[in-house]
Amino acid sequence: MSAPVAAPSLLSSASLARIEREAAKYPADQRQSAVMAALAIAQDEHGWLSNEVMEAVASVLRMPPVAVYEVATFYNMYDVKPVGRYKVTVCTNLPCALSGGVDAAEYLKAKLGIGFNETTADGAITLKEGECMGACGDAPVLLVNNKRMCSRMAPEKIDALVAELRR
Repeated sequence: MSAPVAAPSLLSSASLARIEREAAKYPADQRQSAVMAALAIAQDEHGWLSNEVMEAVASVLRMPPVAVYEVATFYNMYDVKPVGRYKVTVCTNLPCALSGGVDAAEYLKAKLGIGFNETTADGAITLKEGECMGACGDAPVLLVNNKRMCSRMAPEKIDALVAELRR
């Protein structure tokens, strides 16, 4: 493993080690290929990606900060603004929309008292609208914190999920 140019203090030694493991999967002159994994690691540590955190990722991967920012703002799994403890993303792409995705989104908005890109007053849940999650047959589909997929989310399942997240 090659050491980063500078060990940015915004990233823990554990996160830096994980990023280095990802970067080591690529030729030394292509460290930037690990940018998506590095952003996910940094976001897991900080909860979201501030400009300073993205600059730290850029430093570790030896790439321009703007290139890191372009990736972080292109993909909706990265958050460049603070979010709640739980980010719930609802797929409203056409197949999910036709199978209840829009209804699930409207139910969640009413239940939580927020719209898309808003966070509940208690800071628990941020609601996002998402694109295809590759589980059209399981619609409506929700994704919690980019890691947990919830399928066939009828109102009673949504109620149970919200109750679980608020505990």
